[in-house]
Amino acid sequence: MRAAVLERFGEPLVVREVVEPRPGGGEVLVEVLATCVLPYAAEVFSGQRRYPLEPPVVPGLGGVGRVLAAGPDATRLSTGDLVWCDATVRSRDDARTPDITLQGWSSRGEGGLRLSRHFHDGSFTERMVVPTENVAPLHEGVDPVGFSAVGVYLVPYGGLLAAGLKAGETLLVSGATGNFGSAAVATGLAMGAGAVVAAGRNRAVLQDLRERFGPRVRTVVLGGDAEADTAALRAAAGPVDVVLDLLPPAADAAVVRAAAMAVREYGRVVLMGGVGMLGGDDLALPYPWLMRNSVTVRGQWMYPRDAVTGVVALVRSGLLDLDHEQVTTFGLDRADEAVAHAAANGGPFTRTVLTPCRARDGDIGPAPAPASDTDPGRRVTAR
Repeated sequence: MRAAVLERFGEPLVVREVVEPRPGGGEVLVEVLATCVLPYAAEVFSGQRRYPLEPPVVPGLGGVGRVLAAGPDATRLSTGDLVWCDATVRSRDDARTPDITLQGWSSRGEGGLRLSRHFHDGSFTERMVVPTENVAPLHEGVDPVGFSAVGVYLVPYGGLLAAGLKAGETLLVSGATGNFGSAAVATGLAMGAGAVVAAGRNRAVLQDLRERFGPRVRTVVLGGDAEADTAALRAAAGPVDVVLDLLPPAADAAVVRAAAMAVREYGRVVLMGGVGMLGGDDLALPYPWLMRNSVTVRGQWMYPRDAVTGVVALVRSGLLDLDHEQVTTFGLDRADEAVAHAAANGGPFTRTVLTPCRARDGDIGPAPAPASDTDPGRRVTAR
């Protein structure tokens, strides 16, 4: 079978024949139909992000596929089932504090690194092995290409679960103009937030979010003055119940602080971004303010296992509408082009998708007919 391999950091992906994996106990062999290429993939593959990924490796963060073979511990999966493959793999020998690896992408600590050496290769391939518990059945009406964007929505969904977001509450998204942040706006609305305060510096993107989702979205253009920004965020929609930060590593910790301090008394702040990962100032919050206002601050990396079924339910119900997605697809032979395209096109609801088993030898087939200029529905472009 063929796969796109990262031989060394800083080198292009090499599409070549690799040994087909064989599933063991507790594993499923899946044919990969579609996998989303994240905008910062080029930073991971160059080594800029300093992820504990060990080349040579087939990268890629999960996606949509079909079951080719399942082990005897799979009681409901059948060959041919359409499934979501979740990249968040947890060790099985410690239910309370499991080690975690993101298959084909990253890991946490020494235990996560050890786990990654078994579940090493990701989804930039024709076939991959996934832990049985990481395979979630989908109904046959699902479009694999469009649904592959679910991996982006799962991240903020995990943060909002950690925050205990309740219907009717006000959510503030710090970093709302980015790829994950804009998904957080849509996810918060789907979960019943009464209002979502979208904060960022890109005025045009903020206006687009307001036009897409209507008056429940309140936008705040940040000016860089911490006190003024905090005041503007507090004034945008009254008391803020939950703050979710999704800012990337290059962002200033002062921006996170301004958003966090907009939360009300007894409010919750969840940190999911990358601030400080590549150096720079750590987040500093005043001890007296935290204590006297009974504010809860917690970090959250990824999401619990049952988050997948939760997001799938939101999509099936229509509460989370994937028709906002504008998708460009690439065949496996053009994996490196897909990475470059994702880096140059990382705006809100703009996805780059690799289709390993739909584009063998460049045969992509006809792209779906584009929507009209006045139709906000999903557009798919094949490359």
